Amino acid sequence: MSRRIHLALHPYGVGGPGQHGLWKDPRVAKNASIDVNYYIRQAQAAEHALFEALFIVDSQFINATYPHHYLNRLEPLTLLSAVATHTRHIGLVGTASSTYNAPFNLARRFASLDLISGGRAGWNVVTSFDTGTARNFGLDEHPDYASRYGRALEFVQVTQGLWDSYEDDAFPADVERNVFLDPSKLHALNHEGEHFKVAGPLNISRSPQGQPVIFQAGVSEEGRDLAARVAEGIYAPGGSLEEAQEYYADIKRRTAAYGRDPEHIKIFIHGGPVVAATDEAARRREREIFEEDNDFDRNLALLGRSFGAYDFSVHELDAPFPEVAHLAEKGGRTNATQIIARAKEQNLTLREVADSVNQFRRSPFTGSPRTVADTIEQWFEAGTFDGINLAFRTDDELELFVDGVVPLLQKRGLFRTAYEADTLRGNLGLPVPANRYSRGPASA
Repeated sequence: MSRRIHLALHPYGVGGPGQHGLWKDPRVAKNASIDVNYYIRQAQAAEHALFEALFIVDSQFINATYPHHYLNRLEPLTLLSAVATHTRHIGLVGTASSTYNAPFNLARRFASLDLISGGRAGWNVVTSFDTGTARNFGLDEHPDYASRYGRALEFVQVTQGLWDSYEDDAFPADVERNVFLDPSKLHALNHEGEHFKVAGPLNISRSPQGQPVIFQAGVSEEGRDLAARVAEGIYAPGGSLEEAQEYYADIKRRTAAYGRDPEHIKIFIHGGPVVAATDEAARRREREIFEEDNDFDRNLALLGRSFGAYDFSVHELDAPFPEVAHLAEKGGRTNATQIIARAKEQNLTLREVADSVNQFRRSPFTGSPRTVADTIEQWFEAGTFDGINLAFRTDDELELFVDGVVPLLQKRGLFRTAYEADTLRGNLGLPVPANRYSRGPASA
């Protein structure tokens, strides 16, 4: 497959982090985040546009200040199993924590989604930075960074081992010979490691793509290292063109250092395009969106998420930013550390830091269809991404992108005009992983 742009869709529901006013939009159903038909429609629209995947985020802790979508939403694998029965080609990527799950159960759930969908499942591996999650699982403390990422690496390795429990020809189902299973093709994992002791085997076979595709969002040193070792898809932070180039090159370099083919890891940046008939209209709409979402109390609460859902409202807003560095290690350390550093360097108050959480930032992907297509092409050719994880506030805005931008990318040979395969791996150009117990290489 020649190098082309990959597109994924990330539904907003009634509004995730920073989209504080989305639920008020009359075009958005107030129950969108728990309406399976909303997700089915989104997936079908993305599939019609030949997107690679539908991406579902998740977390397992909330309080009343959390983003509206987080307060009341469907569990990803249950949701994606329903979506699978209404789609044929689009990949189905669900988020699940390696800190608050067990490998055997999660391996079985993703393998089930992979079979239900005919080989279209993907697992977005997260280590969870919401410290309050610990209390939902009977723990007094949220593990620190080193523990979470060490556990994550072993978790993925155990899960992949369990997915190989059956060789692909393990079930001859030969009535004449009275042989349903060839027992020599069934393998127990018998894993004993620092974090897990798992016997196996898993009671479910491999799908047409061999194993679900592993996604990860690595930003910190530990995250980037984990991504380079095990990920096949990455959700990258984005930022400026230069920042995206640095991240892209760094991940590809780390991947090669681990003896992996850098082409077998696809990096997706976040993109929230704002498309209109003209550049001026798009810029005007982008500013309107910011004003719709600019809620100080919500911004203050959103700031707290990087520090383990810390309640900053207990502090004086116009005093210097409080000393909370000790909360970063068990929260979203990378983002928290950057916030603290900026506050100190610029001598910011808590109010100023909270305002900066939802500061107006112009997206590079704003403008007329041609302008947006030109920018996407420029960034792609500059080595910033393999794909874009797209988020649209409404169905109308998804349509504007699909009808206006996608055809231009197709005319330039940058995006497919038909699906190349029936599996997520096939459409991403990733090889089918060989079963570790089988003889000879697996087919691509």
